[in-house]
Amino acid sequence: MNILFKVDHYISKITRSIYSNVPNMTVNNQKIINGVKWVGEHISSPQNRLILGASALMSQPFIDLYNKNVDEETRKTSAARTVAKIIAGTTTGFLVRYYCIKAIDTFAKIPKKGVKPWETILTPDMVKTGLKNLGNYKQALGTILSLWVMLFTNFAIDAPFTKYLTNKFINKVHNYEQYKKWREQVNNE
Repeated sequence: MNILFKVDHYISKITRSIYSNVPNMTVNNQKIINGVKWVGEHISSPQNRLILGASALMSQPFIDLYNKNVDEETRKTSAARTVAKIIAGTTTGFLVRYYCIKAIDTFAKIPKKGVKPWETILTPDMVKTGLKNLGNYKQALGTILSLWVMLFTNFAIDAPFTKYLTNKFINKVHNYEQYKKWREQVNNE
């Protein structure tokens, strides 16, 4: 019991230290505020996942390819695995987010004539009294649902898909290396 108290004490002390040393700031620039507001209103969670995946694909494989601390074969394998992980993670993340938000959209409709009762299962009670941001509610609830779904899909889909793509990419790299050797032989003859 005494050890748990000490661990809790040190964790609390570290947390306070980090919080105290992180600088606080308030953004007053209206252009920045409007830009952040626009992004929040126009870029959905699935689109955000695609943006993150594209930026990762443009940078991370090159870091692996030019890592001089490992041999050439390891660099190529690492880059192939990185590309596979990015593609698998982005694809799964996008699809899960997209379909979870669509599912929430299906089950969170405003109750009115012509809307079936099952289509309002996830509609908050506030909507009847005038919830203005039902769209934001649906996006947020869909994103939360997708996070729970991804706890499962990361193991059931991402990992096998990453392994499959990694093997495909490594085979392509090896085939290309064999092709280059063959071309050298043909050119030297």
